[in-house]
This record gives sequence, structure tokens and C-alpha cells, in this order.
Amino acid sequence: MSEGIFIGLGAPEKEGGIPQYLNLRRANRHGLIAGATGTGKTVTLQGIAESFSALGVPVFMADVKGDLAGISMAGSPTAKNADKLVTRATEVGLTDYSYADNPAIFWDLYGEQGHPVRTTVSEMGPLLLSRLMGLNETQEGVLSIAFKYADEQGLLLLDLGDLQAMLAYCAENADTLSARYGNVTKPSVGAIQRQLLQLESQGGDHFFGEPALDIHDMLQVDEKGRGYINILAADKLMQSPKLYATFLLWLLSDLFETLPEVGDPDKPKLVFFFDEAHLLFEDAPKALTDKIEQVVRLIRSKGVGVYFVTQNPIDIPEDVAGQLGNRVQHALRAFTPRDQKAIKAAADTFRVNPDLNVETAITELKVGEALVSLLQEDGSPGVVQRTLIAPPRSRLGPLDAKERAIIQSISPCAGKYDETMDRESAEEILAARGQAAAAAAQAEKAKAEADKAAAAQAKVEAKQREADLKEQARRDAAAAREAAKPGALEKAMQSATRSAASSVGRQVANELGRAVFGGSRRRSSLGGIAGQLVRGILGSLFK
Repeated sequence: MSEGIFIGLGAPEKEGGIPQYLNLRRANRHGLIAGATGTGKTVTLQGIAESFSALGVPVFMADVKGDLAGISMAGSPTAKNADKLVTRATEVGLTDYSYADNPAIFWDLYGEQGHPVRTTVSEMGPLLLSRLMGLNETQEGVLSIAFKYADEQGLLLLDLGDLQAMLAYCAENADTLSARYGNVTKPSVGAIQRQLLQLESQGGDHFFGEPALDIHDMLQVDEKGRGYINILAADKLMQSPKLYATFLLWLLSDLFETLPEVGDPDKPKLVFFFDEAHLLFEDAPKALTDKIEQVVRLIRSKGVGVYFVTQNPIDIPEDVAGQLGNRVQHALRAFTPRDQKAIKAAADTFRVNPDLNVETAITELKVGEALVSLLQEDGSPGVVQRTLIAPPRSRLGPLDAKERAIIQSISPCAGKYDETMDRESAEEILAARGQAAAAAAQAEKAKAEADKAAAAQAKVEAKQREADLKEQARRDAAAAREAAKPGALEKAMQSATRSAASSVGRQVANELGRAVFGGSRRRSSLGGIAGQLVRGILGSLFK
């Protein structure tokens, strides 16, 4: 194995200079590339990245300005500044300098300039999502409850639609969830939902979904044993700095959780270059900064090196900066008190070189020069040296659309992530449950209404039966009375009988009267009275 990655020639003023090599066995101890705009940071980054690739180490880098994509194409002697690159190669002793391309895979969260990069809401987790949406502590707690309940219920949170559905469920069942997990208020849920809408408008809906990125696709080598350089198109993504920062941190976290422990391998499994690294830490709460520091510190043992690229070294929090063993410091300008502070801070981080005034040198460095301090074989930092940086062999500049399309078509990931998929998840399950509950409620309501109608009908029928019975009883009574009355013949016979009886009675009475009382007037008078009496008795007998 070679000594490592040739960074450039240190102390060029001395005879032969001091070659600066990045030790591959210490490359996973992370690093920093810093310097003001226009001092050569991007060229340094490109040269180191293509050297890693040539040695079989996959690389990830964010292409903020759109020019790093040129690393996939060989440089050209007719390109702008080509003569300066050749001159620099001669100055640093590269006798075998020649132009070369590098295997590359293009990625893009928006799916426009590379393969879509997606993850699921569940994989992102509530902490990073809270950071992404700028939630306060209370809202973050509510979001964590939503995640916990979804996990317990086996509800997959794949995209933003799933999370919106889950939050809507939390709002509808706030009292029940509050009693079990803690306070869940509808205003907090509403605030989270509004932030989700903003995230969606910034393109977050492109990032969340399936198929999710398989991190192993970023760890590939080509048929020549060269590590693929994974280039994230970040020019548009930079317009949403929170999304950019959260994505990078998620990527590190995913690597940490996926890769096995390897200690200090002979060469890294993967090297990350985070351009515009200050975006990871701007306005970040301490909890998130602690998370970054933890991931950076621990991911080293997974064989992953992380290199932050930023304008000012004080952009990196001290706890994180303390983990960065390999340093390349380009020029800084002392225009403001903050710049002066940065110069002093940068100078204090280097191992002292008695032959070099670091604070003065930082302000005097030319384009393509840097102060370099790299870890040695035993892990100790090397003495800082003023160094001429070696030139890259690939193109310095962007690709045109046709070149990008050609490289995209031969990508080992072609066709794998291009089409989205939408399997059953929380949104569909909760919608189905809601429909089932609504159907059950509708059925219960219909049953209640049917029962009510049946009861009303039964009441009407009972009243009708009661009325019918009363009418029947009335009719029966009338019929009975009618049946009890004598007929015409019977009435005629009764009348004739009464008439006959009355006549016979009078005759009998008269005879009895005459027999008893004789025929005198007095007797006739008494006999008439007695006859009437007898007729009355006899008449009553014949009725």
C-alpha cells in the first residue's frame, strides 16, 4: 500500500520540501477543510476525493455550487487554467500527472439531477424532524408521542401523508392519548401540521417515501476497484438549509446504525465531505449539536471518515472540532474582529512549527496554498506545514445536461429509485379504520332508527288491535241486544194472546161477579169492581 493520499508539498522553500500524506489508517479520524471564498477549498476537496476513489474508498460529497460533478470527467489540456494545473503538478513533484475521470453516482433529493434520495418518516425519527421543522420542546414532545403510538400500533410512517394522518388521529383522540402518554393538545398538533405543510412546500414530500435509500448503494466500487463518488446535487437543496442539514445528519445516523464496528481499518469504508458545514450547526439546539457530536465521535469506529468543509473554522462547535484530526486550512481574511478571532482559533489548533508563524501565514496564503496538519501513523498530529496543494486530475467545472444524462444511464443504481411506491401504511390504515368506524356508526344509527320505526309501528298496530277489539265488542253487544228483541210474528202472537186474555178475563170476571154479587144494582156495582180485579189478575197471568 502507498503511504496514503498525497495532499501536497510542505515547506516548498526547503530543498525537496516535505511531502504531506493523509494516512489511510487515520483517515477515519475525520478532518476539516477551511478557508475564505476563492482560496481553493473546492479544488482541495476534489483532489482528495478522487484520490480516495482511486484507492478503492467510496466517497460522498454535496455539490453546492454544481461544479463538483466535473469529478466524473477527465480534465483537459484545453480547459481553463489547465497550464496552471500542470505547473503545480511539476512544483509538487508529480511526475506521473495525467488527466483521469472517476466513477460517479449522482443523487438528488428532488430527483432532477440524479437518483431520488428518499427515506421514511419513521427512519428520520422525531428528533431530526423536530429540528427540520423548528418545533419547540412541547411540540417535539407531542411529535414523539405520535411516533411512539404509531410504533405500538404497527402503523408505518413512510411519507408526510402518513404523519399528517397520525397527527390528525392524535388530535381526535387527544384526551385518551394524554391520559396514557402525557399532555397532547390540539393547538400543538395544529402547529406541527402547519410546519409539515411548509416542509412539503419546500420539497420535503420528495424526500419522504419509498423506495428508501439503501445505504449500501453508496459503498460500491467499480470493476476496476475504484470507489464510487456519490455526488448529491445540492444547489437547489441549499435554498432549504434546514432540509439540507437534516438530510446530512440523517445520512450519518443511518450509516452509524447500519455499519458494523471495524475499529481502525486499513482504509475507510466511506468518506463524507460536508460542504457548507456551518448549516449543520446554525441555530441548532444543544440537543441536536450533542447528537452530531456523538455521531461524529462514534462513527469513526464504523470506518467512516467525516470531513467538514467551511469558510471559517469557528463555524464548527468545539466538541465537534475536537474530533477532527486532519486539517487543511486555506487563507483567512482579517477584515473583522470575528475574522481575527477565527485566525487565532485556527492557529491554536495546529501543532506548533518553530519555523512558521501560523497566524501570519494564514493571512498570507495564496490560492492553492494551505496550512496542513495530518495525523501520523501513531495517531499524533503532524507539525503544521505551509503546503502547495496537489492539483486534481479530473475536470474543474460542471457537466452539461447531456454528459450528466450519459453518466446517469450507466449508473449501477439506474432504475432502482426512479419510480415511487406507496404501500399500505398509517394513512391508509387510519383511513380504513375511520371508514369502518363511520360505517359501524351509520349501521348502528340505521339499526336504532329501524328499531324506533318498528316500535312505533308496533304501537300503532297495538292501538289498531285495541280499537278493533272494542268495535267487535260493541258489535257483539248490539247483536246480542238485537237478538234478544222478539220478531214480528212473536209480537203479533203476544198481542193476540194479550187481547184474547183480556177479553176472556173480562168475561170470566163478569160471570164471577154476577155469581157472587147477584144482579141488583148494588151487586152490579160491586160486581163491576170485582170483575176489574179479576180481569187484572187474569190479564197478568196471560202476559
